[in-house]
Amino acid sequence: MTKPAQTIIVKKVKKAAHAHHGGAWKIAYADFVTAMMAFFLLMWLISMTTQEQKEGLAEYFAPGSVSPSTSGAGGMLWGTSLDKSGGKPLAPREVARGAAKPEDSAQQTNSGRTGDREINRSAAGQQASHSAIASLRQALQSMPEIADMSRNIVIEPTKEGLDVALMDESGRSMFPEGSVQPYPSTRRVLETLAPTLRRLPNRLAITGHTAAARPGSAAGVDPWSLTTGRALAVREILSGAGFPNDRFASVVGRADTEPVFPDNPYISPNRRVRITLLNEEPPLPPTPLR
Repeated sequence: MTKPAQTIIVKKVKKAAHAHHGGAWKIAYADFVTAMMAFFLLMWLISMTTQEQKEGLAEYFAPGSVSPSTSGAGGMLWGTSLDKSGGKPLAPREVARGAAKPEDSAQQTNSGRTGDREINRSAAGQQASHSAIASLRQALQSMPEIADMSRNIVIEPTKEGLDVALMDESGRSMFPEGSVQPYPSTRRVLETLAPTLRRLPNRLAITGHTAAARPGSAAGVDPWSLTTGRALAVREILSGAGFPNDRFASVVGRADTEPVFPDNPYISPNRRVRITLLNEEPPLPPTPLR
């Protein structure tokens, strides 16, 4: 008897592919390699540069428009410090005195009126300062060709008035080294500002400053003559552009006696010419006595 054919069963095992884990680790590894390359490149540059080159790099990234002085409160908000005396209690005699004398009341009334006038005049002066800043900036924005000189022109209010400083920066100067005549771009800036300055009522005080000479450096132009000559050159350009000569209050040179950064008087932002719109308010009229 013939046996039936046996059925052969073949099992095929299919291997499943590994799950996809993503490529986030590759991105993290690439960032790590890039950071290490940048770190070693920085270390190599530091070891290859000289001290003067390092100071130049630090000077380039230092904000030239930030004032180094501190506020009355010693902070960054430029607040005014409070009077340390505070509120003082009245003496027993002053408490028992009762009502004030008529002449004391009159004096208090007059002083109150004077105080109100001072407050109104101060508010008007601040408003005029903001208006002058806006006018000067608008005049500068009308010259797109000097956009790269924005860091060289600093406009800020001061105690004397409103300062427009033509300040040197690393890699860009407003005057050639040792010369009292400005670059053509500096001359165009002054000629652009002259019509706006003429429309404002303020008189001008022009002051020249320079940086201190580094110890051991070769003797150059006398700093007093240099700063005075640059201030005179600025006055002549403004006068030639139509600013009245009788509205110049002073033209002086300060040499290196008033650096912007007293901790480092050698850096280029200390070389500048300041055009100050003076706060010369009319005197108060006499208060009639009653």
